Amino acid sequence: MKLTAEEKKILNGEEGETKAKIMRTLVEFGELFGAKRLVKVTHDGHLVTSFGIGLLKPVFRTMDEIIKAGLKTEYPFTVDPRPIDYKNVKCGLLDKLIFSKIMYSKQKLYEEQLKKIGLRDEKSFTCTNYLPEVGNTPKYGDVLSWAESSAVVFANSVLGARCNRNSGMIDIFGAIIGKVPEFGLLTDEGRKASFVIEIKTSKLPEAQILGSAIGLKVMEAVPYIKGLDKFLGKKLNDDVIAYLKDMGAASASNGAVGLYHVENLTPEAKKLKKDLILENAQTYVIDDAELERVYKSYPVMWKNKEAKPSLCFIGCPHLTYSQLISWTNKLSNALVEAGRKKVKIRTIMTTSPNVEEKFKQADEYKKLMKMGVKISNICPLMYTNNPIAGGKPIITNSNKLRTYSKSRYFKDDEIVKIIAGGNA
Repeated sequence: MKLTAEEKKILNGEEGETKAKIMRTLVEFGELFGAKRLVKVTHDGHLVTSFGIGLLKPVFRTMDEIIKAGLKTEYPFTVDPRPIDYKNVKCGLLDKLIFSKIMYSKQKLYEEQLKKIGLRDEKSFTCTNYLPEVGNTPKYGDVLSWAESSAVVFANSVLGARCNRNSGMIDIFGAIIGKVPEFGLLTDEGRKASFVIEIKTSKLPEAQILGSAIGLKVMEAVPYIKGLDKFLGKKLNDDVIAYLKDMGAASASNGAVGLYHVENLTPEAKKLKKDLILENAQTYVIDDAELERVYKSYPVMWKNKEAKPSLCFIGCPHLTYSQLISWTNKLSNALVEAGRKKVKIRTIMTTSPNVEEKFKQADEYKKLMKMGVKISNICPLMYTNNPIAGGKPIITNSNKLRTYSKSRYFKDDEIVKIIAGGNA
């Protein structure tokens, strides 16, 4: 890798041993992927590691070393959601013991470390940091040092920023140095599509299942999606952004998609059109039958497959403001139809602290509370990723949560009927 004089000084230890080790890590990481240089990070950071798991001792030691060296990130950063919320997501004594004493025993320590190196504020824990209510929203062409897969794919695809699917700690290191290796999705060539996805469905596909189908097929490749604008239109309004958020998260978790283009809708597709498609691109047709095939392929991981669900998580990634409004109204109508006033199954809707504050000003907030639904800023994935919670019959409308836990996936219309006490 060709380094500038300033970068060489850092690598040679002229700005301290710790900063030299961070630079060496970034250089060697970039060289593994053929990067020829480092490029400047131009926007705030976002860190994927938000959980103080006791086993992550090397992380805490590294953070201590960074703090001792007096280093901070070049820009303030946001971070993924916290793993626990005892107030809104009730836990039994055994759950609390496992969470506080075993799994997340270093949560308080780790959050203090994050504050010392550049965490923006106490409300900055969310996986949807790019939403306007949160404010960590990159511009077209911005270079990022992020790792959270759902945030990376959204920033690349919907905003036209540039970021690779980095790992945890690489995002911190890039944010501290203020530079990242240039390869993959940071290059023009790396953002071209090797798959053309043709949508030939009779109606707007379920975002979570469409994203799953795309991810399972293309894996880490870049897809160019045709026919979706027929249903979504050609403008990025709140509902379209929410749809693309969920579709992208599913494609990133069920596969490894870091960027997709939607014809006539996403910024690069509008600007470059079919120039984004490689000559030898493969074609994948998605129709109603293909979506149903993908949906039917999801395994039920519960020990007792006939168990009645005890908990429902909606919002992984975190819900947008428009989604909270929409889910409130859908659930209200379903309860009326079922002849009930409150949900039959304990239901948690997750969103960012900032979006929750905005939602509390809406009439729908009181309406949702009367239904017995709880709002939390928790990470459902982190909550379910343990032997106790993971063994419970949990349902979700999130393909990401389904993939990384034993939670059972249902379509939106199905899940709203289940939690309202109706028949799916």
